[in-house]
Amino acid sequence: MRNKFFIGLVIILALGSLYFFVSLGNNSNLPENILESKATVLSVDNSEIMTSNVSAIGYQSLRVEIIEGIYKGEKVQADNSLNGQIEYDQVYEKGDKIVIGIKHQDNQIQQVRAIDYYRQSWIGIIFIIFVLALLIYARFIGFKAILSFAFSLIILWKFLLENLLLGKDPILLTSLTIMMLSGIIIFLVSGFNKRGLAAFLATTIGLLMTLVVTHFFGHQLSLSGLTQPYAQTLMISGYHYLNLQEIFYAAIILGASGAAMDIAVDISASMYEIKSKKPEIKIKELIESGFTVGRQVIGTMATTLLLAYSGSYLTLLMLFIARETSVTRMLNLKVVSAEIMRTLIGSIGLVIVAPTTALIAGVLFSYKFDLKYIIHKSKIVITSLF
Repeated sequence: MRNKFFIGLVIILALGSLYFFVSLGNNSNLPENILESKATVLSVDNSEIMTSNVSAIGYQSLRVEIIEGIYKGEKVQADNSLNGQIEYDQVYEKGDKIVIGIKHQDNQIQQVRAIDYYRQSWIGIIFIIFVLALLIYARFIGFKAILSFAFSLIILWKFLLENLLLGKDPILLTSLTIMMLSGIIIFLVSGFNKRGLAAFLATTIGLLMTLVVTHFFGHQLSLSGLTQPYAQTLMISGYHYLNLQEIFYAAIILGASGAAMDIAVDISASMYEIKSKKPEIKIKELIESGFTVGRQVIGTMATTLLLAYSGSYLTLLMLFIARETSVTRMLNLKVVSAEIMRTLIGSIGLVIVAPTTALIAGVLFSYKFDLKYIIHKSKIVITSLF
């Protein structure tokens, strides 16, 4: 019965993931007279570019050959606008593979604009290496991990992000997303058993408690959420009604959820192994063992969060050193305070999840629970509600 359940779940997730990636790659969301295509740069004209240090202003005229789509093989002129923003601007050279936007009407090209380098093929190669490495090492568990990865992306894109853009409550949406992601990732990889159930319950409880802590300290630190990348661009693009402060809180919890799930699964699996090797162990000893494992894992996981977030702002930290910025000014800078809060709140979440997992797993592993009976009763209750 369990094998049939997992086979069915795997098929559903695989089909859902395939549909998502196929729909993601088309141009259905673009206006009818706009296409995006891949092209090769044949020649460049930089006569209208003014350079200053590392930035450039003006526009670059390109001669490109379209290498896919309905206009494949056509050679056209493309414009590349430069605004002096080196983090966004690209100056192309002959032979570059780029993405272009094509404005057309009545099967005639009217205007072509360069968008960015074509990086999709190399991203695909990296993803293939990741998939092969995971499958070679973890085999069927690796396959389930890939499916959970793909399905998590679907939930984030189609459920969380699209509903956030509609202006729905970020905290409620994030809470539901965390529950769905935790259930899919943990149960798909670990299986629907006591190990998975303990990790799921602990992750959900811990992260929901962390939401409360985030909400409180976010108000105390007066962080509006505009420190997030592209937040201002999002607002001036017609989404001024969004609650960016709440979205910032949601982003903190979502960022910490992966580490929280990891530590919950680690502790749950360790305690299960202890219980299976020593069935006579008492519940108090088992929970103490879970606490010991949790302390060891937290010691490195908190530092992992610090390194992950620091890596995102490495150049900013270098700038502080170069300008000999004072500690007071550095700590009170809005973007720095936001990242410190993100790191510390994430670490607090781990501290909450670790003992919670040990307590829940200790109870589940020490007493007999008929999961099939619980599932059956849950179905009856859910059916009666609807």
